[in-house]
Formats: sequence, structure tokens, C-alpha cells
Amino acid sequence: MDLILGEPKKITHPVIYIGRFISFLEKVLNNGSYLRFKGLMTVLLTVGMTTFITFFIIFIAFKIHFLLWVVVEIALISLALAQKSLKEAAMIVYDALNNNDIVQAREKLGWIVGRDTAHLDEPEIVRGVVETVSENTSDGVTAPLLYALCFGATGAWCYKAINTLDSMIGYKNERYGQFGYVAAKLDDLANLIPSRMTGFILLITTKKYMNKSLIFRLKNWLKDAKKHPSPNSGYLEAATAWQLGIRLGGYNRYGGVEAFRAYMGESHFTMQKQHINLAIKHMYVCTWWLLLIGGILYVIAFTWGECIGVV
Repeated sequence: MDLILGEPKKITHPVIYIGRFISFLEKVLNNGSYLRFKGLMTVLLTVGMTTFITFFIIFIAFKIHFLLWVVVEIALISLALAQKSLKEAAMIVYDALNNNDIVQAREKLGWIVGRDTAHLDEPEIVRGVVETVSENTSDGVTAPLLYALCFGATGAWCYKAINTLDSMIGYKNERYGQFGYVAAKLDDLANLIPSRMTGFILLITTKKYMNKSLIFRLKNWLKDAKKHPSPNSGYLEAATAWQLGIRLGGYNRYGGVEAFRAYMGESHFTMQKQHINLAIKHMYVCTWWLLLIGGILYVIAFTWGECIGVV
């Protein structure tokens, strides 16, 4: 459903309502003292409300009819994924580069990254897109899918609430440093396994573009991933870099201030627009492999349950 339909265009996405609830709580609570405690309350209320509403909808559907429950589960899990929207966001930049419109490519990249884009050349534009697609392959696709495989749509939307909290208040700045502390730490914890699992799947299932052994790439993947300021995002970007034979990281500008992020991978190839397509392909491959692994584990668990008389 997500591959074909993507996110809803004519109706409001559930994440919008979660975001509005977070904004309301932030305006009410993000002031005065005890900001970390108030941030904790915001997290508990947001995650609790989202999880309860999702579970309630699924419970009612199950009580009405089993097939309705199946349809509702599928629809809610589909809404939690972002394969098509992530591809579309990346391809807008790719199409501009393909039309040799560097100005439009810079503008479109600015829609999906926080760095300044007005000065970037084509390789740096491509780097921005590849880094974004790599990071969001876990945040937007494989992480909610993994939680859905473990806990159904309720798990997927519990994760989406955590991820939305982090994207809105999980910043290390004056306004959110204390209030968003719990949200940021919870998001780091929620992505701990999905990011590493996705990076590993990427390295062992996708086509490699450099003449290095799997052991070599795995060792350097683990080493480079730790260089990223995020405890999780580096595992996606480093895997992409070593698999494609490119170098990610480097100098970025934020509000005119230049910042450096450690390099990941080796620059065997110059960044080209084709690397955007390859990053998108990685997203699809990782998603299908995770789904396949989950399906196999379901079959094994069900078969074992029947053997011991549990199912």
C-alpha cells in the first residue's frame, strides 16, 4: 500500500495530529522550572495517547470482524511507512540535476535538509540527498516496519510518536535542551536496534561498488558509524558510504556558520546524481529483506508453537 499509494494527499496524515498535540503541550509546559520533568510528561502523554488510540481502533476492528482487523492493521502500518514520500522527495532533486538546473536542485534540497544549500555544487547536493535518504531509510521505513512486525500497528505508531517528538523538540538548543531531553534520549533508544539492523542488512544484501571484502566493509562500517554525532544515524550513512564507494560527511553550513562532520567511507567515486537512485534502491532492498526475515521468523514461531501445543 505504501509503495503504491504513499502518504495520504486528500486527508490529513495522523502525524499532523500528533504534531499538533506536541505543539500544544510544548506551549503550555515549556516554561519555568522542572523542564525535564515537564518534557517527560509530554513524552508520556503523547506516546500514551497515540498507542492507546491505535490499540483501541484495532481492538474494535477485531471485535467486529477478523477481516476488518486485518484491513485496519494493514492500513495503519502503511500509514506509518514513508517509502514513496522519501523517494519522491529525493527524486525532485534528482530531476532538477538531470535537467541541469542547479538552482532548483539547491532549492529542493533545502526542503529536506537543515543545512544551507545556496552555495552547493552537484556533488555536495547529491551528498545531502544520499545522507538524508540513508538516515531516513531507518527512521521512516525499516524502524516502524520492525516495530510493526513485533507489535503490530500499535508498535509502529508508538514508534512514530517517539520519532515525531524527537523531530519537534529533541534539539540541543536553548529552547529545547532541557524540555526535549527525554524525547531525544527515548528516540535514540528506540532506534538503537533498527538502525544497526538496517545498516547490516544493507551491507550484506545490496550490490557493492568497491573491491573490498565483506569483513573489511563491516569493520570500517562499525568504526565510521561511531564518528557521527547521532548514536544511530551513522550506521546507515556509513553502510551506504562503504557499499557505494563514496565518502559522506564533511563541511556543512547552518545559518551561515560552517561546521565539520567526520568523514565516513572512502572516495573511490565522485558523487553523481546516479547515487541518489542507488540510495533509494538500498531503501527498497532493506525494506523487503526485513519483511522477508520477519515473515520467516513468523513461520518458524508459528510452527514451533504448534509443535509444543501453544498455538
